[in-house]
Amino acid sequence: MLQLNGETIDKLDPHIGLLHRGTEKLVENKIYIKGLPYFDRLDYVSMVTQEHAFCLGVEALLKTKNFTSIFSQIRVLFDELTRILNHLLAIACHALDVGSMSSIFWAFEEREKIMEFYERASGARMHAALYRPNEINLNVVSSYMLEDITEFCRNFYTSLNEIHNVLTYNKIWKQRLVNIGTYNYKTALKYGLTGVMVRCTGVKKDIRLDSIDTYSNYYYLNFRSYTGLNGDSFDRFLIRMNEMSESTNIICQVLNKTNTNVRNKTNININSAKNFKKRVFNKIIGNEYNKMEQTINAFKYWSEGDCIKSNFTQQYIESPKGEFGVILFSDNSSKPYKCKIKSPAYINLQFISILSKGHLISDLVALIGTIDIVFGEIDR
Repeated sequence: MLQLNGETIDKLDPHIGLLHRGTEKLVENKIYIKGLPYFDRLDYVSMVTQEHAFCLGVEALLKTKNFTSIFSQIRVLFDELTRILNHLLAIACHALDVGSMSSIFWAFEEREKIMEFYERASGARMHAALYRPNEINLNVVSSYMLEDITEFCRNFYTSLNEIHNVLTYNKIWKQRLVNIGTYNYKTALKYGLTGVMVRCTGVKKDIRLDSIDTYSNYYYLNFRSYTGLNGDSFDRFLIRMNEMSESTNIICQVLNKTNTNVRNKTNININSAKNFKKRVFNKIIGNEYNKMEQTINAFKYWSEGDCIKSNFTQQYIESPKGEFGVILFSDNSSKPYKCKIKSPAYINLQFISILSKGHLISDLVALIGTIDIVFGEIDR
């Protein structure tokens, strides 16, 4: 709802969260493993990063964490592919909204390649449901796919450079973004902004680099996080461009480690007693698959799930849009007693009323694009 003075925005009232799909309640009524696919449907542009947060939550409840096993490395690999996937759409659609069409063709060509890796790993282009607590399906992560991801990384810089040449020094693009939506670090911290929205003010707030809150395999990787100086829309565009380049660097580091482990099949699992698949096939079914009793036992196991002792955890990951969090309560059953989701776009969008005040109505398109919102995550 806009209140205008001529073409200047005096007041903006965002109506947030009108859909109410009840995702959290749906997760609470499913066993842990069946609640995982719901997280793909939240931010449907960066899917597996949200699955990662839920898996970290379940692993914390089970008190099994490992940062060097191969499933952690594969998670980092797909998380960073997803970060590129998200930023390509964010920048390309932002440019299209402002008036530049060229970049969307390069961006969507690269997105197709990443979605092909999703499809090869899970069978689905978008809603992968790929991750599992304490494990990874090593049959789908073949050395052939890792070689293709390596080839993608080699060629990706060409498309990234073309987008950079078309936009970064473009006079019209800079006029539409420079000094538009400017704020300082105090405002960013006051409104709880995360991700690119806080880093553009000069605050280096990245969970992957935090020695205490870091997760998965990031502690063992060499990379950096980028910050801005002016806190405007152009800074946020540049940070997203740099993050795609850095994500490619992270992927190459992970590939060097993972390829060896996949070929040698070493360092695969850390706790077979807590491993869902091993428990089913080793303890319940054994090595025989043609007996009705064992089939019934397997069906009951996957229907009823693992019971988790009464506990509480909150886990956060650095998703492409900011800090995505999952809070879980367990109550000695196979379903979460309480699930609370903290989504970054929901928090970033409420800031639009402060961000847009005093700007022209034509700048509103650029401001909405620079926040990088997905309504599946907001109207959950």
